[in-house]
Amino acid sequence: MLTQTTTRVLEPSDLDAALAVLDREPVTNAFVTARVRIAGLDPWRLGGEMWGWYEDGMLRSLCYAGANLVPICATDRAVRGFADRARRAGRRCSSIVGPAEPTAQLWRLLEGSWGPARDVRPHQPLMMTDRVSAVVAPDPYVRRIRKDEMDAIMPACVAMFTEEVGVSPLAGDGGLLYQARVAELVGSGRSFARLDENGKVVFKAEIGAATDQACQIQGVWVAPEHRGRGLAAPGMAAVLRYALADVAPVVSLYVNDFNTPARAAYRRVGFEEVGAFMSVLF
Repeated sequence: MLTQTTTRVLEPSDLDAALAVLDREPVTNAFVTARVRIAGLDPWRLGGEMWGWYEDGMLRSLCYAGANLVPICATDRAVRGFADRARRAGRRCSSIVGPAEPTAQLWRLLEGSWGPARDVRPHQPLMMTDRVSAVVAPDPYVRRIRKDEMDAIMPACVAMFTEEVGVSPLAGDGGLLYQARVAELVGSGRSFARLDENGKVVFKAEIGAATDQACQIQGVWVAPEHRGRGLAAPGMAAVLRYALADVAPVVSLYVNDFNTPARAAYRRVGFEEVGAFMSVLF
């Protein structure tokens, strides 16, 4: 039996069908789901297009094509369809990121025309938990950052991003978009830190993507001069407590597999590996 397949850019009227796909894997898809629930599918509000893969008239898979290219619930055939569309459109994203297997397949299909990449991180464990730590007490000095503390948190955010990604978020537009994102997280009460007696950040993390089903901790960072002092696990326990109490019933994060200290700290707090992401950075 022949199966009719096609890809197309989704329209606002496709919102319910797109959400049905996203809701199949609420933890894995938290980043894109959060954006779609806020902005819908209008490309101007969403910050990119949402591509749909159809089989016999049914929407089966998605691919977010914005600053990141993100395959979502993507079958092998869907990945090939998305790769064809991406190749024709040319690279406009700064990274490809998503579940490891379809992301690896997508990169294999695109590398010849989009490569070389600046960095490829093929295995980034996806970790999650649905309960506060039973063994690590939350750091009582970790708290929400106030709007009037942007001058304190911003340098730490820039340092974390530069260390993690390998380029400064201040490049290009002078950091306007990045500063706006940090301000958004601070304004929504999802930026947390421990400050020393001089007002300098020694630990920080944010609750980034958030839906009513799951949220994702991001931007975890300890100031270099304070590393090795056991701040990460209690700090994460504190952020986890806030996340579970105020944001969502499940908390996730993903981490580079080579970051052994971070993975150990997350496990101590109760996070368990449930899958893997992959990132291709340009």
